[in-house]
Amino acid sequence: MSHYDTVVIGAGNAGLMAATRLQREGSKTLLLERHNVPGGCATSFVRGEFEFEVALHQLSGVGTESNPFIMRRVFDELGVLDKIELVQEKELYRIIMPGRLDVTLPADWIELQNHLKSLFPMETDPIERFFKLSEAIVNEYYFVLPRVKLSNDEEKMRTKCPNFSAYGLRPTTDVLNEFFSTEDLINVITPYWSYVGIPTTDLVFAEFIGMIYFYCVYKPWHIKGGSQMLSSALLSSFEEAGGEVRFHCAAEKILTKDGVVSGVRLETGETVTCDAVVSNASPLITYHELLDLEILPPSVVKDFKSRRMGVSAVCLYLGLDCSPEEIGFTSASSFVMTTSNAEVTEDRMYTLEAPDWGMVTCYNFIDEELAPKGKSVVTLVALQYGEAWKDVPPEDYIATKYEFGDKLIDLIEQAYPKIREHIEKAEVATPMTMMRYLNTPGGAIYGFKQTLQDSSLFRESLDAIEGLYSSSSWTSMGGFQPTYLNGYYTARKIIKQLRRKNKTAV
Repeated sequence: MSHYDTVVIGAGNAGLMAATRLQREGSKTLLLERHNVPGGCATSFVRGEFEFEVALHQLSGVGTESNPFIMRRVFDELGVLDKIELVQEKELYRIIMPGRLDVTLPADWIELQNHLKSLFPMETDPIERFFKLSEAIVNEYYFVLPRVKLSNDEEKMRTKCPNFSAYGLRPTTDVLNEFFSTEDLINVITPYWSYVGIPTTDLVFAEFIGMIYFYCVYKPWHIKGGSQMLSSALLSSFEEAGGEVRFHCAAEKILTKDGVVSGVRLETGETVTCDAVVSNASPLITYHELLDLEILPPSVVKDFKSRRMGVSAVCLYLGLDCSPEEIGFTSASSFVMTTSNAEVTEDRMYTLEAPDWGMVTCYNFIDEELAPKGKSVVTLVALQYGEAWKDVPPEDYIATKYEFGDKLIDLIEQAYPKIREHIEKAEVATPMTMMRYLNTPGGAIYGFKQTLQDSSLFRESLDAIEGLYSSSSWTSMGGFQPTYLNGYYTARKIIKQLRRKNKTAV
């Protein structure tokens, strides 16, 4: 029977990150993946002569060579920075409200302020006050608050983080309405709510403004060749350090002895022993299906009862027979809306009604090799909950998903009117696709619903079972950077525990 210090279940973003750091720091690690490629959401697939990026829109937290941020340092530490090529996006995004506005925002904190003031001169003073406050909140929330929290002193938090205390936990809509009276200014700066799947009526301001700030200061990035290149680089670094990976090999059970993790039984029937398990699966699946305990710890049951399922998406992947410029693309990322931000609710996301909001990416606009010469790969995305699809009869599923894809094209062609006539290849993924491929309840792409109650400010980590660690978008804020860092920091926690255990044994 083989023994490993750690078994990592799932080679998604967090699993890859955890496994690579663990192995490189001396923990003998086995990585299990039920598919044939690593990456989870950070993968690509081929249809005809087109290769489509599954999910990644913009990678945050990288920074430039002269102003590096955490992801650049982490990639360097894990030996993958020299295995990938980073492509910087010059714009945050282009937002189009057909017949109403068409604005492209620069990915620079100062330039963004100046651009907004030139577009909305009547809001010059509010824009300046808003950006000053926003920068203070970001600094307090991300750099001061984590240290203040350790003191468990509310008065100290109010003293050290006055701007965060006053504005940070308020709904984004409320803060924006306090500063701005021009509806289109709010429309222009709010599309990033989609990156966590919570409309601005519910998304707390500190989380929202943090996305804009960090994308401006540390820039949005694309991995040349697609996110599969980063997943493959992490796997390569893991194997170079001596790690073992098994593809087409799922975990069947996480085994315990006296309430402590003891091993993993594979679907092949083989059992391996280990001191720790990192599950990249949803905690719901980890604890209800994989763990061998019949009765879950009360703390876990209580945690799950207070959670809500996060949003999923419909993704329409298009291969076009023309260049991005012929369609009218002027940036890699676009948002198309036929309704004001103030009218965006989750109600439509629970139905199969025509979407009134969508994301559009065309990454061969900045990475020409992603598509055959003179052609384009475009992804259209509409957020949607899995419940919208649960009553669709199996015999109607394929027709229904392409009907919804057609509705998404109807929306997008209001901004890019030539797109339909140039479609050469089309593929649709629904929440059911996400559920099947990612093995996530409801096909959720960001894990649990990213509400304030689910933030790290109010949630404790699931550590009721000694040696069992959950690491994925389900245990952190959704998105690529948070998920990568979740795996990275989970590995650090395990390394400390294993070293402490080994020291005690000696």
